[in-house]
Amino acid sequence: MEKKQVVSRRKFLGTAGTIGVVGSIGMSSLIAACGKDKSGKNLPELNKLDQAPDGEVLKAGLVGCGNRGTGAAFDFLNAGPNLELVALADVFDDQVQLCRGKLKKNKNVDIPDNMCFTGFDGYKKLIESGVDIVLLATPPHFRPEHLAACVEAKKHVFMEKPAAVDPVGIRSIIGSAKKAEAIGLCIVGGTQRRHQRDYLETYRQVQMGAIGDIVAANGYWLQNHVWYRTRQEEWSDMEYMIRNWNNFRWLCGDHFLDTHVHNIDVINWFSGGQPISVIGGGARHRRLTGDQWDFFSVDFYYGNGVHSHSMSRQIDNCANATAEHIRGTEGYTNCQNTIFNPDGSIKWKYKYPEDANGNETTTPKVSPYVQEHIDLVTAIRTNQPIVEAEELALSTLTAIMGREAAYTGKKFTWEEISRSSMRMGPSEYVMGPVDMEVVTPVPGTAHGQF
Repeated sequence: MEKKQVVSRRKFLGTAGTIGVVGSIGMSSLIAACGKDKSGKNLPELNKLDQAPDGEVLKAGLVGCGNRGTGAAFDFLNAGPNLELVALADVFDDQVQLCRGKLKKNKNVDIPDNMCFTGFDGYKKLIESGVDIVLLATPPHFRPEHLAACVEAKKHVFMEKPAAVDPVGIRSIIGSAKKAEAIGLCIVGGTQRRHQRDYLETYRQVQMGAIGDIVAANGYWLQNHVWYRTRQEEWSDMEYMIRNWNNFRWLCGDHFLDTHVHNIDVINWFSGGQPISVIGGGARHRRLTGDQWDFFSVDFYYGNGVHSHSMSRQIDNCANATAEHIRGTEGYTNCQNTIFNPDGSIKWKYKYPEDANGNETTTPKVSPYVQEHIDLVTAIRTNQPIVEAEELALSTLTAIMGREAAYTGKKFTWEEISRSSMRMGPSEYVMGPVDMEVVTPVPGTAHGQF
């Protein structure tokens, strides 16, 4: 029987240039133990806080003032008492001003001129401005550099997904995670399902053996084509790409990373590891901007006969859905709130809170987007550090491995992708021409080469 990838994963961690094993990852410091998994080890029982405990004022700064970053700022402010958003940074001043206006209108938060920073080095000025926490929400290409600077300055971090766009960036993220663990910093990732109460309880049931041994899985994120911006005459190559970042692979990693990483992360989380190899395919047929693909179909092999099929698509006027499914020897689950018997009857279902009329609702009591900030602030104020950067990095690397297998038409192993020297993007960041070839990958050709 083929072993899972434990050995190759350890080798990968070694290439990050750090020492030690996976440390303060997950929410163990915020939950109480109850129940046992299939091997007899204690499992956590949910004991989530509805808001973070009170404490001294924590000041946060936001790097990346687009829609997701602005949303993260609101979520942070909603997480508990004595939380302040005091600084903003973005490459573009108009993005800073737009976010600034929303904070004033919706939260009555005034960000003074001297706490607004622009340009490629704006994040450095924000880090030095006296903040305690940095919210990282720029295009993911910049995440490794920004996280490294935050950890070096001993700042706590909320970092959006994905962790990076290439293996070089992933190794940087893991190196930063190790340093953060060593000095007691907290880093929470934007994979909010790991903080979502229904997902967490379903995970716990699966670990206690509710579906038996995992034999197969699949995840999919199928949606319409997302936003794009028409190039303006005055925009340089760099400005056009960054303003249109969700359509360029070097900035977002393609949608197989940018959105589908959520589903991949859930499969890795529930199965307890990463795949050992992958093959896949996909194509570009409908897009008119950027260099991304329209769809992916990828088969991850986790060893011991276990395969997970991943689908990711962004095409208008198609059937849309977002979900994860895991099948075991004694049942199956949608990972979110229900466990089924093999015949399809319900074995267990998560109980959502009731409304004022006593009717069961369909969502957790606290939004997972707020819960992840509650968990971050709680960890800081209770001095029980959590560092989720490595688990996010490994799930992102899983997505990178699948993406590259699809792009090239080749089979990839965890060992190969872990040691790859691949780096995406230009060698320097300036507002002007971009010295790099922008070509959509074609499997089996030179343009599909890894």
